[in-house]
Amino acid sequence: MKFMLSFCTAVLAVFLLFTCLPVHGEEAIYDSMIRLHVLAESDSAADQAKKLEVRDAVLAVLADAVGEADSYESALAAADAHRESIRILAEEIAGCPVTVTLTREKYPVRFYEKFTLPAGEYMSLRVILGEGSGKNWWCVLFPQLCTAQASEDAFYEDFIAAGFSAEQYQLIRRESGVKYKIRFRVLEILSELIKE
Repeated sequence: MKFMLSFCTAVLAVFLLFTCLPVHGEEAIYDSMIRLHVLAESDSAADQAKKLEVRDAVLAVLADAVGEADSYESALAAADAHRESIRILAEEIAGCPVTVTLTREKYPVRFYEKFTLPAGEYMSLRVILGEGSGKNWWCVLFPQLCTAQASEDAFYEDFIAAGFSAEQYQLIRRESGVKYKIRFRVLEILSELIKE
């Protein structure tokens, strides 16, 4: 009886683990988006205001370059090509040293008005003001959703134009159902447990 209980528990654990793994297209989301992450020097009101000024300047610099990109690779190349000009501009605004990197970065589950992004490792354009110890700001740089005030149809078109399949778009839609939000959170918890 003890063996049977252990066996059933193990089978249930494996089943639960596999239902939580990214098998419905979540992994493709990580490799299809570029996030923008601006980290403030500190939490002072002045530094937080500078962070938002830098954000607006970065978005203005990248609006056309990334907006015209027709693939993840071309958006990544455009972001990379503008790193130095972004650094110089951000230093002028922030009045402190700025580091601009293009690297993979872990993000938590993020709920936007029209969609939900799973926790995971995304390519990220990081703009770090000074020590970067203040509250930060992030968005989706590609597909270009940072300043999107778009309709549902426009969001769909942006994602499809960026190379997402209709199924992947359905996966992250805010209305797509609770099951994926739970799956994303379970993946986040498992990732934290494995790290420890």
